[in-house]
Amino acid sequence: MITCFIRYEIDPYKKADFEQYARNWGQVIPQCGADLIGYYAPQEGSATIAYGLYNIENLAEYEAYRARLMEHPLGQENYDFAQKEKFIRKEDRIFLRHASGPHSKLLLP
Repeated sequence: MITCFIRYEIDPYKKADFEQYARNWGQVIPQCGADLIGYYAPQEGSATIAYGLYNIENLAEYEAYRARLMEHPLGQENYDFAQKEKFIRKEDRIFLRHASGPHSKLLLP
């Protein structure tokens, strides 16, 4: 299993557009075969950095998933929305593997 970690630089005056974009992906990504962890918009601190994270089995499955995403009607609509409204200034994508597990539970006094 790998995690796709997307770092967005967004227009701080169009945060609501990014949040709509994130909600749209919340519907499409699971339908296309990835395990969505979530999208995160700025709250405090930087007003221009946002994130999206999802798990996928491997890079071969990622390529198949991307093809399904591009064919999905709401996926196409969401790509077009981002292009038209230009709320994403930059997007960086990396693939990570989980390296810290298993985790122990925090013991509270």
